[in-house]
Amino acid sequence: MKLQTQVPINTSPYPISYTSEIVLLGSCFANHIGSKLRYHKFSTTLNPFGILFHPKALSNLVVRALNEDDYREEELFSHQEQWHSFEAHSDISKNSKEELLLSLNKQLGLTREKLSTASHLILTLGTAWGYEHKDTGKWVANCHKVPQKEFSKVLTPPEEIIKSLTEAIKNIRQVNSKIAVYLTISPVRHLKDGFTENQRSKAHLITATHQLLKSPPHNKLYYFPAYELMMDELRDYRFFEADMVHPNALAIDYIWDKFRSNCISKADLKTMESVAEIQKGLAHKAFNPSSKQHIAFKKALQKKIDDLTTTYPHISF
Repeated sequence: MKLQTQVPINTSPYPISYTSEIVLLGSCFANHIGSKLRYHKFSTTLNPFGILFHPKALSNLVVRALNEDDYREEELFSHQEQWHSFEAHSDISKNSKEELLLSLNKQLGLTREKLSTASHLILTLGTAWGYEHKDTGKWVANCHKVPQKEFSKVLTPPEEIIKSLTEAIKNIRQVNSKIAVYLTISPVRHLKDGFTENQRSKAHLITATHQLLKSPPHNKLYYFPAYELMMDELRDYRFFEADMVHPNALAIDYIWDKFRSNCISKADLKTMESVAEIQKGLAHKAFNPSSKQHIAFKKALQKKIDDLTTTYPHISF
C-alpha cells in the first residue's frame, strides 16, 4: 500500500561540488538551502540584500549590480527612526543615511563580483504579488511597514515574470557565460494575501518558470521542485511551523535531502559526510575538558580537519 505520492525529480546536469561558487537569491527558503550548504562548507554567497520574494525585485537587483548602478542618497528614505531602501530587506536598514548608502553599495559590489565568477545561481521565487510605489511608479521589494495606501498591490502575470527573469539571466550571461541557474518556487504559503490569492501567485510563478525552461536561448537552466515536494509529498500540517505558513525543520531536512541527492555531485557526498562529522565534533560539549579521553578526541578531530583542508584549502572551521 502506497501512503505517499512521489514527485519525480530530474537529476541536475549541472551538479554542485566543493569547487563550485554558489550565489543564492530569493525568499527565506533560499536561506534554508544556503544555510545547509554553508554548514557543509560549500562556497556560498547568500542574499546580500536580505530576503527578496518577487522575481522583479531579484531581477532589478541583478541588473543594477551588473550595470554598476550605485545607490544614491535621494533613493533612501527615513521611517520609524531608521533609513531604508525599497529595493532591500529591512535587515539591511541602518540608523543613518550614510551608513545605509555605504552598506548598499558595498553589497552591490559584492553581488556583482560573485555573479561574475559563480558557477551556480540559485533563485528561489516566493510570490507573484508585489507592490508599486504610487508616487514614483517604481517597483518595491520591501514596504518597510510604510502605510499600504502609498502602494498599489499587483499580481504580476507570467509574461512579466518571464521578462524579468530573462533580463536578469541575459545580463548575468554577458559577464559569466558558464553559470548554471537553478530555479525553484518557495514552499512558504503567503496566506496574508489570501488562500486563493496565494494559489494564483504560485501558479503564475510555476507557469513562468516552466515556460522559461522551454525557451531555447536559456541553456544551463535547472528546476528543483521544492514547492511540489512540500505540497505533494509531505502534504500534511505536521510539516509546518505553528503558523501553518512556513515549513518546519523536519520538512526543510526532507527537501534538503532531495536536493542533496539530485543536485550535489555524487563524488562529493563522502566529503559532505566528513564535514558533517567534523561539525558535530566541534559542537560537542565535554563533561571534563581536561580528561585524557577528551584530549584524544580533540586530537583526532584536528587530524580530520587537517586532512580535509589539505584537499580543500578554501574550507575553514
